[in-house]
Amino acid sequence: MNGGEQEQRGTSGSLRFPHAARLLKHAGFELVYREGRRIFSANLTVFFRRRGEGEANGGPRVGFTVSRALGGAVLRNRIKRRLRESVRHHLSALTGPVDVVINPKRSALAAEFILLRKEVQRAFSQIGNGGAGSSEPRPRDRQPKARKP
Repeated sequence: MNGGEQEQRGTSGSLRFPHAARLLKHAGFELVYREGRRIFSANLTVFFRRRGEGEANGGPRVGFTVSRALGGAVLRNRIKRRLRESVRHHLSALTGPVDVVINPKRSALAAEFILLRKEVQRAFSQIGNGGAGSSEPRPRDRQPKARKP
């Protein structure tokens, strides 16, 4: 067992990002986008939605969406690795059944890692406080505007 594994297997478990804490299914992402709330920062937009009764219970789940507009696969994967590490350090700030989707902006490519960590920490603390300071819930049945012929 190497040093990294020992850190991951510590008694507190607070520095892990287990599989159960990951939002992976497309339907889960869609629910967060459609029914959730948003928190904006300089480098990230964080969407979140509390899961209701009858849905999967458990702790928080976090997912990432990185647009192709940000660059090729190498750049997108680098951003996701940096964000996963930030989430790993601050996951314990989220409590209860909440789904979170983190969507980085183009500025996240050049942002200092410590700044990304602070933005994730700030967003998670806002979510933990009931979403104080976030935008209003998004309309559920938003229809696209009809085009004039």
